[in-house]
Amino acid sequence: MPHAIWKGSISFGLVQIPVNLYPGEKRDELSFAMLDKRDLSPVGYKRVNKNTGKEVPWEEVVKGYEYEEGKYVVLSDEDFKAANPKATQTVDIVDVVYENDIPKEYFDRPYILAPTARGAKGYALLRETLKHTGKVGIANVVIHTRQYLSAVIPHGNMLVLNLLRYPDEIRDTSEFEVPGEDLSALGVTDKEVQMAKRLVEGMVDRWEPSRYRDTYRQDIMALIDKKIKEGKTKEVHAPPPEEGRKPAEIIDLMALLKKSVEQKGGKKTAAVQPGQKRAARK
Repeated sequence: MPHAIWKGSISFGLVQIPVNLYPGEKRDELSFAMLDKRDLSPVGYKRVNKNTGKEVPWEEVVKGYEYEEGKYVVLSDEDFKAANPKATQTVDIVDVVYENDIPKEYFDRPYILAPTARGAKGYALLRETLKHTGKVGIANVVIHTRQYLSAVIPHGNMLVLNLLRYPDEIRDTSEFEVPGEDLSALGVTDKEVQMAKRLVEGMVDRWEPSRYRDTYRQDIMALIDKKIKEGKTKEVHAPPPEEGRKPAEIIDLMALLKKSVEQKGGKKTAAVQPGQKRAARK
């Protein structure tokens, strides 16, 4: 079970459904260490104070917004949450649309919405309602320090939160020169069209995602294994620490970022189950 990166609720009308948000993708990427070509010494990442030249511990790094040259407003994680507590803890469904009405270029990244024990009933109700009506919920959600447009989509027994791109994030296709739809003007004959259709029909099959694999990764691993068997390897020795000085630590910045993200999470909001009324605001 992966770590929840976000805890809050789905806001659907007056219904609050407590949920946890999980990454919907996992990347099986090869990890390569960076080495100095001259002596194959490990090359690490460091956060350096540009004034003193000294390394800055991760826990001492804060976010600053430069409102004028050289002048910053410092914001903590608590500040980001306090700016709009509801926005940072809610998948706020604002519209409901047909999934097919959303152009494919708007879809960006999937996440999994899983209910807490208190949210099971409302979660199932929302999922089945969307499923049987052929609709998806369009929602606003804040992840980390940015607000995203998203789609709440029923998928089997799960609700998937797929981040959407905003219109201004999609490149205008008029920037590109592509051929028009008049094939005859391009010299394409009817025989060529028919042959192309036959070729496509001959390749038609059912969608079976398990049959597709990252063959390039397999080829790279085969090449690595071949080099190991042939003895084409290099042994890297860490340099001895200088007297009175600790050895330089090789910092995996991505691992630190991931660990920091996994440790964060907002407070759970109270759920209003179907049939219950939310307390009136004062």
